[in-house]
Amino acid sequence: MPSDELIGSGAVHICVDMQRMFAEPTEWHAPWLNRILPAVEAITERHAARTIFTRFIPPPAPQAAHGAWRDYYARWDMMTLEQLERELIDLVPTLARHVPPAQVIDKPVYSPWLNTGLHERLRAHGITTLIITGGEAEVCVLATVLGAIDLGYRIVLPTDAVFSSADQTYDAIQTIFHNRFGVQLRTCSTEELLETWKA
Repeated sequence: MPSDELIGSGAVHICVDMQRMFAEPTEWHAPWLNRILPAVEAITERHAARTIFTRFIPPPAPQAAHGAWRDYYARWDMMTLEQLERELIDLVPTLARHVPPAQVIDKPVYSPWLNTGLHERLRAHGITTLIITGGEAEVCVLATVLGAIDLGYRIVLPTDAVFSSADQTYDAIQTIFHNRFGVQLRTCSTEELLETWKA
């Protein structure tokens, strides 16, 4: 269970890619998202003003992407903005209603740390700890966690507020988090987090 010292006053909730295109029937549908949504809602409601949502934004078309991302979107061209219904990039409605005071950062890649100003914004407000939720555990959450660790943040990961598309890879990344990043990252349940992160 995370301690008061670990959460403290210098904590922010980073909610990763809880978007309609993952919640609804698309080629990127992740059924787990709706399963963990109540936990993410509870954390967001506790501190909406200290929540930052990220959104993964595909390019208009494969040729608009750079490098190997062109190959990626050639495979997933139906998920580019020229073919995808634009509203599907939005946050799921029960989370979108918290914006504002919650904030939104858009990113074209897995990591929210590249060319978004996120680190500078957090550093300017004295943030030392990040509570990370959302998905997918072994893709965008992983990129968010590793970038945050490199930048010196302490991480709190409520594992029942993180989704994936596959049990096997979800279990594998949880093992890696525990075994390789145990000093910089703490796992807990949403209930344990909320017992500590008081209003």
